[in-house]
Parts: sequence; C-alpha cells; structure tokens
Amino acid sequence: MFIKANALKKLTTKVLPFADAASEGLPLDQLLRLSLFQISVGMASVMLLGTLNRVMIVELHVPAMLVALMIAIPVLVAPFRAILGHRSDNYRSAIGWKRVPYLWFGTLWQFGGLAIMPMALLVLSGQRALDADWAGYVGSALAFLLTGLGMHMTQTAGLALAADRADEDKRPKVVALLYVMYLAGMALSSILIGTLLRDFSALRLVQVVQGAAVVTMLLNITALWKQEKMSPMTKAERAEPRPQFMEAWRDFTAGGDAGRLVFVVLLGTMAFSMQDVLLEPYGGEILGLSVSSTTLLTAMWATGALIAFGLAARWLSNGDDPFRMAGKGILVGVIAFVCVIFAGPLNSIPVFFAGAVLIGFGSGLFAVSMLTAAMNLPVSGSAGRGLALGAWGAAQATGAGLSIFIGGTVRDLVNHAVGNGAMPQALATPSMGYSVVYHAEIGLLFITLIALGPLVRTRAMTTGTPAKLELADFPT
Repeated sequence: MFIKANALKKLTTKVLPFADAASEGLPLDQLLRLSLFQISVGMASVMLLGTLNRVMIVELHVPAMLVALMIAIPVLVAPFRAILGHRSDNYRSAIGWKRVPYLWFGTLWQFGGLAIMPMALLVLSGQRALDADWAGYVGSALAFLLTGLGMHMTQTAGLALAADRADEDKRPKVVALLYVMYLAGMALSSILIGTLLRDFSALRLVQVVQGAAVVTMLLNITALWKQEKMSPMTKAERAEPRPQFMEAWRDFTAGGDAGRLVFVVLLGTMAFSMQDVLLEPYGGEILGLSVSSTTLLTAMWATGALIAFGLAARWLSNGDDPFRMAGKGILVGVIAFVCVIFAGPLNSIPVFFAGAVLIGFGSGLFAVSMLTAAMNLPVSGSAGRGLALGAWGAAQATGAGLSIFIGGTVRDLVNHAVGNGAMPQALATPSMGYSVVYHAEIGLLFITLIALGPLVRTRAMTTGTPAKLELADFPT
C-alpha cells in the first residue's frame, strides 16, 4: 500500500502542471490560491489595453489620440513599482504584515478605478446631462490612474510574497506558474468580456466593467487570505526609522548586476513589444486574413508562451542559468521576426503563424528567465526582494508602453512617407511601415543580447560553472 501511495504521488507530480512547485513553506493549495491575483491583473490588462481601447474608439467615438493618452497613464505609473516594492519590504505594522497591506490597498485602487471607469468613459464620449467637458477628462484619467496603480501594487506585492514564502529551489517553478496564471487571466477574460460586449450598449458597458471590478475584489481577497504569518512588532520596533529609498537603491545596485538586469529587461521588453498593436493589422492588410483568422494570433502567441514557461520551469529546476535562457529567448525572437518579415513577400500564412508562435515562445522565455533572475538577486543592506521585483516590473511595464507607442508611430510615419512618394519606388510597398518596425525589433534584440553578455560572464565566474562560448558572450 505504501509503495502504491508513493507511485500515485509521483504520477500526480508528473501529470499535474506545476504540482512540484509546492514546498514546505508554500503548499500547493496556498500557492494556487495566491496565484489568483495574477488572474485579476491579467483581466485588468485586457480591459485597459484591449477591450476598452476598441470600445472607446469604435462605439463611443472618442478620438484615437485621446484614447492613446488614457491608456498611457498606467504606463506612467509603472516606474513607481520600485518604490512600492521598497515600501513593502520595510512596512511596519503592529501585527507584522509587510506584503498583505499592499495587496489589499492595491486591490482597493484596482476595484475603485474599474468601478468608476464606465461612467467616466460615457461622460467623456459626450453622454452627459451637464455641459462640463472637463468632467469626462478628469474622471477617465482618474479611473485609468487608479486601475494602473492598483495593478502595479498588487502584482509587485504578490510576487514578493510568493518569493518570500517559496523555497529557493522551487522559485523557478513558482515564477512559471504565476506567469501561466497571468496568461490564463488574459485569455479567459478577453473571451468572456468580448462575448459580453458583443451587443454593445451603455448599460452593458457599465455592467461588464463594474462586474470585472467585483471579480477583482473576490479574486484578490481569496488570494491574500491567510498568506502571510503574523509576527507582532513592539512599539519601539515600529518607531525605528525606515531605510530611505535612495539608500536601498544604492544597496540594490552595489554589485553592478542589478542595474544591468533592469536595463536588459527594459531593452528586451521593448524589442518584443513593438509588434503588439501591429501583428493583427499586418495579417489583415498584407496577407488578407479575416478578422476571425487574425484573432487566432493571440491564441498562437499564448501557445508559444505557455510552451516556453513549461520548458523554463524544467530547465531552471535542473540548474540552468536564467541569463543564458534569456539569451536563448532573444535568439528565438530574432528567428520569429524574420519569419514575420518574410511572410509578406512569400504570401505565406503558415510562416506568419509560425512567427507568431515563436514570438510568444521567445518573449515568454525571456520574461520568465529575467523574472527568476530578479527573484534570486542577492539583496544586501536595506534593499529587499520587493525592491528587486518592483524594479523588474517597472522596467517591463515602461518598456512595453514606450515600445507600443514607438512601433505605432514609426509604422504611421513610414507609411505616410510611402504615400507621399518620399521613398524610392523599390521600397514603396504597403508592408514597408511594418517591415521597418520588425527590423528595428531585430536590431533591439541584438542590442539586448550585447547588454546581457556581462551578466552571463559574471554568473559563470561567481558560480564556478564552465563558461561555454555562446552568442550571448559577444560582444561584452
């Protein structure tokens, strides 16, 4: 019977995804419950960057420039994630909680932003009883600001709490699980919200967005319940001065690797994210794909990312270097954009979809590798893990926001030049604007590879592992 029980346990660990991510400090049931905050963050991301983007422009007839400005507000908040992480590292309370208060207040702000958002958008679109144009601008800006701030605070504190509780050898699998839950939240909410808003009306918009606010509250409360142990602090301990942020940042970057890691995350995210708003238009305009066909691109991208997360969890648990894995993700990204570029001249839909899968795989492998590296950074002095994860999140969100704006702008400028006859006849093709952006992404990926090289070399020297001659080492 004992042998059968052990065999069943081993079979369960192999069959169930991430079943071996649990540890004594973070059992599987608590880990799965904690990961629910990633679903709420994924849902809010889809709401801000996808669903409401289309609703504001098409149904509510809000100018596209104003929509872009509203969507950019959460990106402007992203750099403050490092400060939020630092504050959660050094939070003083009578019961000793550090992460849960930030999870809770992040949930409140995320809930509040989504709760007031539909009415603010309706007022912004001109549906108001009083002639007060400013009310729509102020309300919408406030709604996007609160939602963005809540997302960043919730994710930073949640990741830090997971890193605090997980055993060191289990962190890579915990990271992969949390990212899978984030993708699952994005995929499920995009399908559900898109279906509910198919028959659009003002009342339906209010119901769906405010329903998402309620679901956010339920998911996050379930996630944070009994996740952090109480360790009461005396009044004298609470009265001690907290470390200043700049002092903690100096401790964080003292070794040199931390600053370079943040820079690599920024560059890599920019390189992979320029195509976020261009891939579907490219498929429709250049390859003649239908709306339903281009919708599959998100599923193809997510499939590649999920494969990358599964492989990353296995490779990292076997002791692979996260920086070398990030280099592999970058190289896969180069191949992916080459496929996308050649899909147009070849008029090959399979090559285009293969490129989408490889983009998801490369970006997923890069993201999970760099997040694992951030979670495992040695912290010293007043620097804590929340600061490291906050800096990672700030670099990623800022890079994504900037690159999406740059990618769309470059494509429009190049197409405008083509339309005005400012480019040579050989280059005046409908795909030129897209092609310039994809070539720029390949160039950024190689620059990211250059910046990553010293991190690979430094880790090989400090760990004593033999350094193989790979592309990530050129040039340093």
